[in-house]
Amino acid sequence: MTQVLNEQHIYVAQLRELSVGIGKKLTIAGLELALFRQDNDEVLAVENRCPHKGGVLSDGIVSGEHVFCPMHDWKIDLRKGEAVAPDVGCVKTYDVSIIDDGVYLLMD
Repeated sequence: MTQVLNEQHIYVAQLRELSVGIGKKLTIAGLELALFRQDNDEVLAVENRCPHKGGVLSDGIVSGEHVFCPMHDWKIDLRKGEAVAPDVGCVKTYDVSIIDDGVYLLMD
């Protein structure tokens, strides 16, 4: 379920619905995104397609602030959205706010 808090903040989940180390896929306004809950309950959000061949990042293996694309094992920095060298490319990142256990994406 998505809910609009204001023009830019969109409610997407309760924090307790997200598991550390497991990505969650969601679609908002035709955009496919992936959420990743961190050990410290911070949530990072990125476009859900690897810049290499479009692998579904929410299905990848998570290691801290990185996810490994399930197709070709590219390592993506979830905070910056950049592929880790020697690979190149990036995915769009989204700011996330947590308000009273609600997870909100800031869409621009």
